[in-house]
Amino acid sequence: MSKITYLDYNATTPIDDRVLDVMLPYFKEKYANPSSKYRFAMDIAADVEKARTIIANCLGASKSEEIIFTASATESVNHAIRGTLKTHPDKKHIITTAVEHPAVLDTCKDLERDGYKVTFLPVNNKGELSIDDFTNAITKDTAIISIMHANNETGVVFPIDKLSKIAKQENPDVIFHTDATQSIGKIKIDMNKEYNNIDLLSMSGHKIYAPKGVGILFARTGSRLRKFITGGHHEFNKRAGTLNVPLIIGMAKAFQILDEELKEKKQEKLSVLISRIEEEISKKIPYITINGKGAQRLSNTTNISFDCIEGESILFQLDKLGFCISSGSACTSGSLEPSHVLRAMQVPITSAHSSLRISLGRFTKEEEVAAFIETLPTIISRLREISPFWDKKNNKPNDKAIQYSCQS
Repeated sequence: MSKITYLDYNATTPIDDRVLDVMLPYFKEKYANPSSKYRFAMDIAADVEKARTIIANCLGASKSEEIIFTASATESVNHAIRGTLKTHPDKKHIITTAVEHPAVLDTCKDLERDGYKVTFLPVNNKGELSIDDFTNAITKDTAIISIMHANNETGVVFPIDKLSKIAKQENPDVIFHTDATQSIGKIKIDMNKEYNNIDLLSMSGHKIYAPKGVGILFARTGSRLRKFITGGHHEFNKRAGTLNVPLIIGMAKAFQILDEELKEKKQEKLSVLISRIEEEISKKIPYITINGKGAQRLSNTTNISFDCIEGESILFQLDKLGFCISSGSACTSGSLEPSHVLRAMQVPITSAHSSLRISLGRFTKEEEVAAFIETLPTIISRLREISPFWDKKNNKPNDKAIQYSCQS
């Protein structure tokens, strides 16, 4: 394969050269353990605290101690949910949504097996939550609410500022957690302004042009949170384990760059490109669905279903031509089941099986988007010609497709 066209930034991002440059000294020259008590190590510990302060400032945290370094967003999510429940042993109710990332969904299902009651809030066909459903779900027994900020598959954004405010009004003791893995760097987040009712926030470095293997858990001062990983006094006695210094330094740099991009409104460029993809594909290919259309969505993401063909077949053909695109969450791409997100949105099974998630990023070029728009219609046409659900004569779904799409 001579050329890669990467259109899967929601799965992961390449490390920015500026991030890599600040990391390199900590792999070799500045290698000391920051927990050691000699000057060589203490200087590195000071660099870690500087990085923590940078991240805290970018998130609008009131104290740098509210930033806990972890190894991933998945760890942060588990720490937030399980660590909260351990400090509220008398409360057995959790609220989340049916469209969360598996890090949240699987954790909640695991806790359900341990005797917790979990409310999985539904969404409408745009992927939006009902405010009434959310409000009515909150009880005195609710220990934690975990709702993502933006969906990784469709880009649909939930109004977590509004939801967290309602949650505190209904139950002042409830803990509100958000998985902000996809929204960091795409939406400005200030934890002491419009997001001041959110207690816990999870995210991962590899979604923001920093390395894989590092994440953070924002834990607001006063939040009761039990240690999730034991074995040391690290991270203000909240998360044991020697700090991964190079990756922490790199993530702080990534936050600085994102903060500048948000000020310069660079995400607007991606919004233009996504609109172009949706408009052109809609003109060139019949019988498609833009999942989440009409809802508030991330500027870099679109999810499109193509009736009567398998998403895996589309991906295979695109991959042969060097296009890197996902059929949904990278964490569930090994499954042949249709996306749980699209099924929750009542997308017919024939469409849910054929979705593509296109997600753009910092290094996406206009010519790459143009090449994708030009290439895709031929692939879709070719696959539909051999589909048992396609009426080739009339260029539309046949009766078998209509019947199959009605099955749950």
